[in-house]
Amino acid sequence: MKQIEVVAAVIIRDGCIFATQRGYGDWKDWWEFPGGKMEPGETPEAALAREIQEELNAEIVVGDLIDTVEWDYPAFHLTLHCYWCELVSRSVTLLEHESAAWLDAAHIDTVRWLPADESLVAAIKKALEEKARPDAQDEAGRGRP
Repeated sequence: MKQIEVVAAVIIRDGCIFATQRGYGDWKDWWEFPGGKMEPGETPEAALAREIQEELNAEIVVGDLIDTVEWDYPAFHLTLHCYWCELVSRSVTLLEHESAAWLDAAHIDTVRWLPADESLVAAIKKALEEKARPDAQDEAGRGRP
């Protein structure tokens, strides 16, 4: 089976995460965290910064690794490295996606996530909810909710 290694950014701002909707291929109209394939010799962090620049014309600060997901799609095996990220740019421009949305914890489940991304949604939702608690202390550090 074909092996693909990718990176994804969970960009967080004002208690919301940035989600993008695919506009092409077998998974058209499904939602994902933006990112893409790693190039040979590239670190996950460098790949993620490059991919976000290419897909969203935006600059990010890559924070901590959330998780690495191994997922078998029908045509390939995916290794997905997912990171907390902060947007440095003031805005994003969709260069490859059909749509995008800023989703808070209450709305993160309202879109149809790609299967590999969906496996991360519960943990991300929990982190957003914890961050939103009035008594929450910011011990997470840069690049994390």
